[in-house]
Amino acid sequence: MIRKVEENVGGNPISHEEFIRAVLRAYCTTPGTTGVIRRQDRLLAAQLYERGVPLIAIENSFLLAAARRLFHPAAAPPLPSIRSLAYFLPVIDEVLGLHVSQDYFHHLRNQIARFRTPSSS
Repeated sequence: MIRKVEENVGGNPISHEEFIRAVLRAYCTTPGTTGVIRRQDRLLAAQLYERGVPLIAIENSFLLAAARRLFHPAAAPPLPSIRSLAYFLPVIDEVLGLHVSQDYFHHLRNQIARFRTPSSS
């Protein structure tokens, strides 16, 4: 059964095209991705819309995956760049099942921003 996305942007329901653009924009700006959008990524974003996956859950999954990758052990070999939106599917499913406050994801966003900003000591 297909659920329609009930996202709102400025109080208005988000359209199919706006949803896809928002997902792909967030994907491209996620640390660890190549920043390249492929046809398969667009198709997957459209499928996520048709599944009714909330945009906030997708954005939160990007944060969670990025944090896990950024904070992996320093002694571990560097991780390769993420080349596909499909990489995030298991994390999206995980986030959909989580029962945590949005504050946790704000915390992750702040931690990532701090990690990526060189300290001025």
